[in-house]
Amino acid sequence: MLFRDAQFDDIEQIQTVRNSVRENMLSSSALVSDADVQKFLLVRGKGWVGEINKAVVGFAIVDLKEHNVWALFVHPQHAQKGIGKALHQLMMEWYFEQTMTTIWLGTSPGTRAEKFYTLMGWKPAGNYGNKEVKFEMSFENYKAHRAGRSVIV
Repeated sequence: MLFRDAQFDDIEQIQTVRNSVRENMLSSSALVSDADVQKFLLVRGKGWVGEINKAVVGFAIVDLKEHNVWALFVHPQHAQKGIGKALHQLMMEWYFEQTMTTIWLGTSPGTRAEKFYTLMGWKPAGNYGNKEVKFEMSFENYKAHRAGRSVIV
């Protein structure tokens, strides 16, 4: 398993992973274009990939302009192997090296993603849109969670 910064050349495989998921699925793969991925990956923030034998099996992208997690997905064949946790750690460490601004994300309720973010120390912050739960992570909560201390409420 190799974790590294995502590159322009990874976009096709990132899209493959994004469109393979069984939760938080897009209603149409056309909703997130290659140009969208490129913009968030190279202009608005940064991304990372996890790969096995040069195949991308997971990715994370953070948006510095809106201070949110734009995407964190793992191919279902590689779920529950620690890939998402490793990508999350890389992303969050980099994010909080850039800014101390609270970061947010939205995810569907009742999903493994919702449980994952709760375990990673994210705090519910109401709803996002009509169908998602909004989570937030402050700099202080991230550092406390990372150190194994109780997360500040």
